[in-house]
Amino acid sequence: MNLIKLNDLFRIEDPGQYKFHAARWNHQEQPLEVYVRSREEWLDWNRWRNKKDEFNRRYIFSLIDFYHSNDIWLFGGIFEVVGRGTEVSSYSYNIEEIQDYNPYVGRLKVGLKKPSRGRAFRLEKHLEHMVVSEILQQPYSGEAFPGYECINHDLSDLRTVFETEKPDWKAALENVKGVYVITDKSNGKRYVGSAYGDSGIWARWDCYIGTGHGWSDELTKLIGQKGLEYAVKNFRMSLLEYRPMKTDDRAIIEREGFWKNVMLSNGKYGYNKN
Repeated sequence: MNLIKLNDLFRIEDPGQYKFHAARWNHQEQPLEVYVRSREEWLDWNRWRNKKDEFNRRYIFSLIDFYHSNDIWLFGGIFEVVGRGTEVSSYSYNIEEIQDYNPYVGRLKVGLKKPSRGRAFRLEKHLEHMVVSEILQQPYSGEAFPGYECINHDLSDLRTVFETEKPDWKAALENVKGVYVITDKSNGKRYVGSAYGDSGIWARWDCYIGTGHGWSDELTKLIGQKGLEYAVKNFRMSLLEYRPMKTDDRAIIEREGFWKNVMLSNGKYGYNKN
């Protein structure tokens, strides 16, 4: 297969003027979710400067780890560094986006084996290894709804879906009742819950996005002690069963009880109080 090298498309003549920003998980957030959620937040990832002055060249060439796929990146823009903060309280880069490359921002997917740990690299060391993987018709706006049976997502990922009210997810989840499980990745404990009445899965899960605990007794105690970021970092959500909104609430509640017994979530293995 004949691969198209990225520089056949971009024609960067002097890569020695660029630092390659490999934006990836910073132990708090995925930059891909940040990009989808807020353009300004994504720009802040490029403005941020530590004492090492890692972006110490004229330009920043930014790629975002497309973490759903191995060794695939989303083009996040090229920025000129026009100023550098020197005071500790204002450590940041003053950047301006190079408009010539805007048509590719959020659309161009780049193939590149992940470099070693860190975020800033000399572009000339990696440019020749960057290849065009795909050009999307529209800028990436988040993961498409995967189907009810395939939801197994960290709360950090779902936060972007709910905060941006991604239409395909919302349309699917606001029209079903169901039973779900929240798994605490730090200890394996589970919480089984359900959505019934006039509120679908969307409204119920939206409450978890905002609070981390959804006002469930044991989870409320946990998040009260550890904070919302604990839920964002550790909670994974999956839909166990889904039913049409016309389903009798009693059927949903019965299935919730069944899954509590299956998961042993109402004992030492979980967060269900009963």
